[in-house]
Amino acid sequence: MTPVARERVFHALAEVHDPELDEPITSLGFVSSCEVGADGDVEVVLRLPTPQCAPNFAFLMAADARGMLRGLPGVRGVTVRLEGHYTGREINAALDRGEGFAGAFPGETADEDLEALRELFLRKALVARQSRLCDGLRAAGETLEQLAARRVADLPDVRDAHRCLELRRRLGLRADPDSAAFVLPSGEPVAAGELGRWLRTARLVRMSLEVNGGICRSLLRVRHGVDIEDPEEEVVLR
Repeated sequence: MTPVARERVFHALAEVHDPELDEPITSLGFVSSCEVGADGDVEVVLRLPTPQCAPNFAFLMAADARGMLRGLPGVRGVTVRLEGHYTGREINAALDRGEGFAGAFPGETADEDLEALRELFLRKALVARQSRLCDGLRAAGETLEQLAARRVADLPDVRDAHRCLELRRRLGLRADPDSAAFVLPSGEPVAAGELGRWLRTARLVRMSLEVNGGICRSLLRVRHGVDIEDPEEEVVLR
């Protein structure tokens, strides 16, 4: 594999999001190292803000990273390791065996429960992203009625809009050009008369995610010396 392939590997990792924060693991500084061998073997090391980060979220990120990289053309084998985490040994062993969360922690929870938790946070992420998108349009002078009338085809070409549509597709919600631009977690359009109240609630969800993301970056700064000011900025490994 060429150096360009290593860059492609790292950009693939940028598609893996912290399920609780809805931010890429690359922009959060969670990717400690990424090595690509000439034979196509890839080894990734993940570091989390504290050793006590929730095992379910740690597993999801590690498993998602492994799954994302295994689908890349030219990649022969993938090894993903958690370092400095109190359940890292169990999670790493389960990943090596190709097992789910129940394989790492038998009897504690079913893999179906973990997927239900993932879906819950995907819906929260959709609410938060739509909130930020709405506030940007409101700041540009758009009325609540105009927001409610928008279709997907009318959304601006920005990251938050792209992520909203990706989340909708993952949740099985309509995301075609003629569908409503802003929807409830169930997929129902937000009515014009309810948009103001919905937006106030959505801002609280967004604030929770943003505050938690800031805490994670602060902890990484203290623990590993990683300094990320822009939540959308990727850490480029040297």
